[in-house]
Amino acid sequence: MPIREALPGDAAALAAVHVPSWRAAYRDLLPGPYLDALDVEERAGVWRARLAAPGRPTVLVAAGDGGRIVAFSCFRPWPDGEFAPGSTAELAALYALPEVWGTGVGRALMSATTEALVAAGFRTAALWVFAGNARGRRFYEAAGWRPDGTAVREETGGRVLEELRYRRDLLE
Repeated sequence: MPIREALPGDAAALAAVHVPSWRAAYRDLLPGPYLDALDVEERAGVWRARLAAPGRPTVLVAAGDGGRIVAFSCFRPWPDGEFAPGSTAELAALYALPEVWGTGVGRALMSATTEALVAAGFRTAALWVFAGNARGRRFYEAAGWRPDGTAVREETGGRVLEELRYRRDLLE
């Protein structure tokens, strides 16, 4: 499966993965009207801006048949001063089209993302996952991520949800 760094022209394809992934993954966690209102065009604009910004995050894409993007990951340096500068990255996103869940696409993308994190000089990485996202938590745990005991409550779509921070040593 080809995995490469995203280009600014991939913004619409990222949005076309992001929105249906959220709708499927969070159907039992977030209000249906909120998920139904997610807009691919609006999300494409967000991705266009991110991919063109100075200091942009690293975004990797996995392509399926015909080169169609079916999954992506996004990472950047951890955004606050909690960890030593440059040592810890935030895996800010890892999403796949629901039709490719369970096919190995996510595992391949996670492996490539881990390699890219190490190549970028990061020693550890952290991510946030909804506590109620059992499928996502199983996926991350199978890839070696573990909750580090930090949790926050955030409002998303008008619902307050607990998010757990997971961490992973990248140099195991």
